[in-house]
Amino acid sequence: MADPSSYRPKPGQIPDSPGVYRFRDEHRRVIYVGKAKSLRQRLANYFQDLASLHPRTRTMVTTAASVEWTVVSTEVEALQLEYSWIKEYDPRFNVKYRDDKSYPYLAVTMNEEFPRVQVMRGHKKKGVRYFGPYGHAWAIRDTVDLLLRVFPVRTCSAGVFKNATRTGRPCLLGYIGKCSAPCVGRIEPEDHRELAEEFCDFMAGRTGTYLRRLEQRMRDAAEEMEYERAARLRDDIEALKKAMEKNAVVLADATDADLIAVAEDELEAAVQIFHVRGGRVRGQRGWVTDKVEDVTTAALVEHALQQLYGEETGDAVPKEVLVPALPDPVEPVQEWLTGRRGSNVSLRIPQRGDKKALMETVQRNAQQALALHKTKRASDLTTRSRALEEISDALDLDSAPLRIECYDISHLQGDDVVASMVVFEDGLQRKSEYRRFQIKGFAGQDDVRSMHEVITRRFRRYLAEKEKTGEWVEEGTEDALTDTAALTDIVALTDTGTDNDTGTDTDGGAADGFKDDEGRPKKFAYPPQLVVVDGGQPQVAAAKRALDELGIDDIAVCGLAKRLEEVWLPEDDDPVVLPRSSEGLYLLQRVRDEAHRFAITYQRTKRAKRFRSSPLDDVPGLGETRKQALIKHFGSVKKLRSATIEQIQEVPGIGRKTAETIAVALAQAAPAAPAVNTATGEIMDDREDEAPETTADASGEPVPAGAPDDRRGQER
Repeated sequence: MADPSSYRPKPGQIPDSPGVYRFRDEHRRVIYVGKAKSLRQRLANYFQDLASLHPRTRTMVTTAASVEWTVVSTEVEALQLEYSWIKEYDPRFNVKYRDDKSYPYLAVTMNEEFPRVQVMRGHKKKGVRYFGPYGHAWAIRDTVDLLLRVFPVRTCSAGVFKNATRTGRPCLLGYIGKCSAPCVGRIEPEDHRELAEEFCDFMAGRTGTYLRRLEQRMRDAAEEMEYERAARLRDDIEALKKAMEKNAVVLADATDADLIAVAEDELEAAVQIFHVRGGRVRGQRGWVTDKVEDVTTAALVEHALQQLYGEETGDAVPKEVLVPALPDPVEPVQEWLTGRRGSNVSLRIPQRGDKKALMETVQRNAQQALALHKTKRASDLTTRSRALEEISDALDLDSAPLRIECYDISHLQGDDVVASMVVFEDGLQRKSEYRRFQIKGFAGQDDVRSMHEVITRRFRRYLAEKEKTGEWVEEGTEDALTDTAALTDIVALTDTGTDNDTGTDTDGGAADGFKDDEGRPKKFAYPPQLVVVDGGQPQVAAAKRALDELGIDDIAVCGLAKRLEEVWLPEDDDPVVLPRSSEGLYLLQRVRDEAHRFAITYQRTKRAKRFRSSPLDDVPGLGETRKQALIKHFGSVKKLRSATIEQIQEVPGIGRKTAETIAVALAQAAPAAPAVNTATGEIMDDREDEAPETTADASGEPVPAGAPDDRRGQER
């Protein structure tokens, strides 16, 4: 590991001008390429105190052994040179998007005497017109098969073409009218090229003019009583319309645009691109990358633009590029795109209308692509085994942690404090083992104390299960086992549908020692080899203290801090930093994120239920129908509370006994606090309804009126 100060340039040696820089390792291999508006300011950031650098940046500068730079005149030149060097050197610390497959294109070889329509993959060739990319090659062939009826362009290979020329006999397509048979001279080279150009125009989206021309020719043929030719033109028009229907109109203004969306987490990012031509989606592609450097969404977009248009020119670069975040600064990138196209290119974020709606669709595709990539990665047995081994080595465990439990605390400004427990066995989710807790030992917001309570309750239950099975119980735990009140407090509910999860499990307690008298799996009988908590040193210390108080010393504990993805161990002052490409870190992150999702889902459910509560909920025998009838009749709970028993009886379905029960329940229920106008501080004394007013957040969950719209930092 090199000391950055050993190769730091001397003061004043770095020019204060735009340029591109390269970091090299001790073997002179380029490990990172970057560009800067001011080389002096940018490179100075890499030579700060190592403790102040992001872990990924710290790893890069300590791996490097030298730095060099090239001065350019403009930021656009810097952008072009950066792209060229990244392609040339393939540096390990740069963002590199990788296709999960080679996308097929519909290609027309306009560089040949007789242009050919075919499916092509790989690098683009000069003189060939490309359309796409498509998700599947069969989609191209289906489209071409429909269009050959109208545009009988050559589709055969060079060998087949030469053989037909030699024998004087065309192929089958020539006989059935789906090829104009230039191989046997049925059409002149100039006419065949014109046919290919019409095919390209149609694929490029210029369909309206050609369809109108065919319709006019069909009407002319009908007027001249050439009904067979009119029928053929009618069938041609239907074939073209059928081909067009395969790409529905998504933008009514016939826009040519590319839409780029990014879905990311701490370790990886997925990019999805929709190619829209003539208002129709003509192609789609996607990439996934490991975030080996500290990079923002805007920087990911800039890298995607470089990869997407770095080798494109002309119409391949659309007039409009829609992105989720603009590169900083945006002017050089926009100028670079304009230079690639040869005319002005608009690079912007869609704000409203059809384009914003389509961008949301592209964003959902990116999120699904990232989730699918994670699923494929997690399902690989070799990868999971390597991840468990890396965790074992990093935490100095005796064996690989085959069962991992992760705990997270969730609340909204100290209200509805809950916790979650998720379980991963052999690196895979075990959703039937998930558990949810309500924090009951105290009120208010204290994540450390909450974590101590949850760990205590979970493992106290584990020790109780051990005692029931007759297993040896360690000395000092007998007193803990007698606290049955704590055992009844626990909320142990499996996840049976939240966020599309299924809480089913067909083999969950296979061993007889882990089943109750009725053969069902016990809820807390399995001990984990590793307990992971969402947090840093304080949460880890609380979890360890809880285990020590119960006399449990054979379960490892660690914490994963979200900000820098550091792994904290009990009684250690410094965290364990796993490499960013580590499968072990990836697994720990998945476990932590799943615990967070499970906890916040439960917390939102409890909050929504609390906001929807009413004093009528406590009236025995009063169902939803009669509650709604009461509210509809009186208008509010406040007016219902002031009504007499006789007035309540006027509601259909409410007898005297029920009316008396309702009156007693409302009299005993404490009235809600008066509403307050959060803008003026005014107390609204004439409030009609006692239930707390709510609104909805971006996810559709109810939140109190006046609560901050941005709950980052408020909700955990």
